[in-house]
Amino acid sequence: MYKIYSRTRIKIPNKLRNLRNIKNRKRITILVILIIAIFTAKLILDSVLPIFDVLCENRAKSIATIISNEQATLVMQKYSYNDMFIIEKDSEQNINMIRSNVIVINEIISDVAVKIQEEINKRGRENIQIALRKFYRF
Repeated sequence: MYKIYSRTRIKIPNKLRNLRNIKNRKRITILVILIIAIFTAKLILDSVLPIFDVLCENRAKSIATIISNEQATLVMQKYSYNDMFIIEKDSEQNINMIRSNVIVINEIISDVAVKIQEEINKRGRENIQIALRKFYRF
């Protein structure tokens, strides 16, 4: 029998094989740790975000209520009851009818809405501080 091609095998020393195994183990360990960290962060965010949503919504409602009350008070200071309603009396000074002055009332409504929107635009974004103890209430 004739040999067409022959060459001696290169033997890799055991130390190099061990180094490859150690590098692969380190890579796998780092990958597993990263996967666990990502899932842990997602779990924490999923449990905390609804609390943030509720607290931010409550704060926004509070701010909107305060602004609307302040602006309605400021607008209503310009008007009196006699401006908004017309009282018609008979010859004996008995009240026959109370008519509303629609034009003035519409002006009040539009002024209040415009003032509220202007004040909200002035304030812009507000930082909402959340105490850590709030997480234990829910």
